[in-house]
Amino acid sequence: MHHSTAALVTRDNKEIAEPTSNIYESIVIIGKRARQISSNQKEELNGKLAEFASSVDNLEEIFENREQIEISKFYERMPKPSSSATDQFLNGELNFRIPEEEEVKDTESEL
Repeated sequence: MHHSTAALVTRDNKEIAEPTSNIYESIVIIGKRARQISSNQKEELNGKLAEFASSVDNLEEIFENREQIEISKFYERMPKPSSSATDQFLNGELNFRIPEEEEVKDTESEL
């Protein structure tokens, strides 16, 4: 048995539902954050790899570049965006606003 970090972490539904009091709202928020993280990582990685491409003419040299390989490996080892987003959510690090459910209903009950 090897000691790599488990790819799958079991989460408690109640714990995820708690900040919004609705599991589905929570999952939507986590999903949005995961997409942000993912696109930021892609931009960062592409930016770093582009620095190599501009300084090397020969394609084979680009792929053999050790530093470039290290950068790619670093990004592969990073936690998955969905895990990072879930952790941030559960640690109260995300700012989110849930639209009020039909604010019209409140005014009707006052009549």
